[in-house]
Amino acid sequence: MLNHLYGLMVQPRRQWQEIAGLSEKGLNRQIPYVIVLALLPALCWYFGTTEIGWNIGRGGQVRTLTSNSALSLVAVFYVTMILAVIAVGYFIHWMAKTYGAKTHPMKGMVIAGFTATPIFVAGAAGLYPILWLDILLATLAVAYAVYLLYVGIPIVLNVSEERGFLFASAVVTVCLVMAVVVMVSTVLFWSFVAAPVFQH
Repeated sequence: MLNHLYGLMVQPRRQWQEIAGLSEKGLNRQIPYVIVLALLPALCWYFGTTEIGWNIGRGGQVRTLTSNSALSLVAVFYVTMILAVIAVGYFIHWMAKTYGAKTHPMKGMVIAGFTATPIFVAGAAGLYPILWLDILLATLAVAYAVYLLYVGIPIVLNVSEERGFLFASAVVTVCLVMAVVVMVSTVLFWSFVAAPVFQH
């Protein structure tokens, strides 16, 4: 797992080529990658929101979440990350035939999971919640994840660069729609199910 993590962050093209060479059984063994790596932002945000907190305004009071509130929110956050990877992976598999790629569901999941690597790593910033820094790191992580997707799809699915570009663009569009759905769902969840509870 650490080899894939390092390779995707430092030598993405070579790492994608190694992933493309895995058999279906080898791809199935990559399932723990997302399950384990998604724990990083979840645990970091739990610690950051309960122990460090946010400074509200200039010289304002530092606000931290209660342990129970943070636990429920982080659990939903973790499950949402896993479901998002599964959904994107399914769409990659579903759209593959349109672009002339031979694939199976697990290959789509693996592409989606490895593409999300920089987003999971950037989630470690939750250890010390500073709004401007978190936004900056999230923006850089998403940009690099999009780059990984554009590099990885032609290699792993064995399609031409032109088809791979169109394929990756379609996947990015799906991800943008999903991001909007997740944001709306978050607002509804906070409003009607479990709003954040701050310590006094």
